Amino acid sequence: MLGVFLDRDSVGIDLEMSSLKTLDMDWQFYPYTDPGDVVTRCQNAEIIVTNKVVLSADVIAALPNLKLIVVAATGTNNVDLVAAKSRNIPVRNVVDYAGSSIAQLVFSYILEFATQSANYQRLVEEGKWASSKTFCLMDYPMFELAGKTLLLVGYGNLARSVEKIARAFDMEVVIAEHKGASSIRQGRVAFDQAIQSADVISLHCPLTDNTHHLFSTAEFSQMKPTAILVNTARGGIVDESALIDALKRGEIAGAATDVVSQEPAPKDLEIIREKPYNLIVTPHIAWASLEARQRLLSQIVEHCASHLSN
Repeated sequence: MLGVFLDRDSVGIDLEMSSLKTLDMDWQFYPYTDPGDVVTRCQNAEIIVTNKVVLSADVIAALPNLKLIVVAATGTNNVDLVAAKSRNIPVRNVVDYAGSSIAQLVFSYILEFATQSANYQRLVEEGKWASSKTFCLMDYPMFELAGKTLLLVGYGNLARSVEKIARAFDMEVVIAEHKGASSIRQGRVAFDQAIQSADVISLHCPLTDNTHHLFSTAEFSQMKPTAILVNTARGGIVDESALIDALKRGEIAGAATDVVSQEPAPKDLEIIREKPYNLIVTPHIAWASLEARQRLLSQIVEHCASHLSN
């Protein structure tokens, strides 16, 4: 039995693959796979593991031996699920593996805005502390998290991991209701009301037609001028042009995003090209702690082992 991992390097070259190799099957690992090479590489495969490589309806139709697709991610939008179902090919994904890793990055952003430590380090390196007449510098305003309101947009396991840390900092945690909802569920707050009262907004919802550009000009205009937006969900949830404008105009105090509208981000992507000083952009790393990736691999192994046992 042949298994093919189409983009093994996408989960990290430092990740040990020995647990996959213990399965009673042969594996072919490819660092990356171009779209035109998928059918050739998978022609005899019974199991395909893919992170971001697209398995379209045409590709699935051209693979007669395929019995299982394992997506090395939570999202399965790179697989034609209808085509897979029509062939009775299960599509398995990985879930709940990165909560600690994502929450850790969310709070590294929040703490950076709260403490301004990177800016103060730069001032030290520039010699400003050495030339100061006072024992400390206070060029950048800092604030405490205690008593501040954290708004969670989306309330799955990832958001709950962030909530746990927020409560340890004595933050008030609010959960947003869906935008435009006709009724408010218990424990939720109406979307517009929630964004108006929040000091920090952390996004954890999926990207759908309803959440595309969920945060745009109208939403930024309602937020506090001292508010911070954090996005570790999907780039398309935020209107990047509107975000840049809001940051430059001072409508909100800052933003941090680990995801953008096009990944990997080209140099001329607006959010990279026009990045204002109060915007932090990182290259989709929230999920990527070694521990989280090891949990991801363990789930891939479990899916494959379950198939083999049937």
